[in-house]
Amino acid sequence: MRYAFFLGCMIPLRLPHIERATRMALEAVGVELLDMEGASCCGEPISIQSLDREAWIALAARNLCIAEEMKADILTICSGCYETLKTANVSMKRETSLRERINEKLSAIGKEFRGTIEVKNIIEVLGEVGEERIKAHLKRPLKGIRVAAHPGCHLLRPSEIIQFDDPMRPVLLDRLIRLLGAESIQYPKKMLCCGAGLRLVDLEKANKLVEMKLSLIESAETDCIVLVCPYCMIQYDLTQRMIKREDKAPFNIPVLYYSELLSLALGFSPSEIGLRFHRTSVEPLLKKLP
Repeated sequence: MRYAFFLGCMIPLRLPHIERATRMALEAVGVELLDMEGASCCGEPISIQSLDREAWIALAARNLCIAEEMKADILTICSGCYETLKTANVSMKRETSLRERINEKLSAIGKEFRGTIEVKNIIEVLGEVGEERIKAHLKRPLKGIRVAAHPGCHLLRPSEIIQFDDPMRPVLLDRLIRLLGAESIQYPKKMLCCGAGLRLVDLEKANKLVEMKLSLIESAETDCIVLVCPYCMIQYDLTQRMIKREDKAPFNIPVLYYSELLSLALGFSPSEIGLRFHRTSVEPLLKKLP
């Protein structure tokens, strides 16, 4: 299995340890990651799409062309990038006139979208790797660990485009958590947005939203939050630190990317994974590991 590895902007800029953990985990279970030379921002699914849909798709199309030239499907570990790239890929395959207009723009830089690849996220790819292969590589099953999965918004929607899990009752992330021996708990308002996108227009309301979710997750006696989106990661991880600075009732819930949790189960050490770079300490979780 080989994929063109699309990193996006946020992970290289603010969360490079997530890239490291992902590379270690995927390579350990037999997935080859190919660097995409010349890749740019995906096109960002909120602000750019709202202002100019065709400019948004053109930005994404350029990145899709790079993967087509590599003859490899894209694997992305950012849910926003996933939504953008998959929406552009599907839309141009469906809409002939859109494809023609975008290709006219791409011709100025010597590229042409042909529609020869697919766009996948890390959850999809690990599902294709298969439970048996992943289990065969586990060295530290996470028995007794209670995990609150946060699927987020962009991983699942728009559902008419994404179509890899139920947009209202997703199961694949929970299944992959249980595969590692941990318990994926249910908690109120699990599918509610973390509020990261709201930070662009109303920071106070964004913080209230994530504080409510943190309170519900804490009440469920959770050992950690697990997700697959860098915006959600920063929202949960950094906001907990901000709450402490404001002398509010503190939260101390470790926040991990799924690839970090998988890396722990595969036997990599916290220092190898880079868990020291988290804003909210992961020590409470590490003390509970078998």
